[in-house]
Amino acid sequence: MQRVAFLLKVREERLDEYKARHREVWPEMLDALRSAGWRNYSLFLRPDGLLIGYLETDDFDAALAAMAGTEINARWQAEMAPFFEALDGRRPDEGMIPLEEVFHLD
Repeated sequence: MQRVAFLLKVREERLDEYKARHREVWPEMLDALRSAGWRNYSLFLRPDGLLIGYLETDDFDAALAAMAGTEINARWQAEMAPFFEALDGRRPDEGMIPLEEVFHLD
């Protein structure tokens, strides 16, 4: 099992709307994430827009690829892209910056 943490940057002027969208994630998107092997997935947001994501999966690259192959992910990523800084034309799921795990209690 892989534990994955990643960074993205949400535009400060869009924080409230970003949080509101995540209170109402489409059921089809939730089902797709689960089917693609995303487990224990959480997002944490700092007031300046720094977003830290965390998930557990058997294979992060395979989980990303499985999501990339779904129509629901394409629609979600297109709607979410304007919320983020520094994507340089990439989708938000392509702009995730994974962090190196340096300690785990267990």
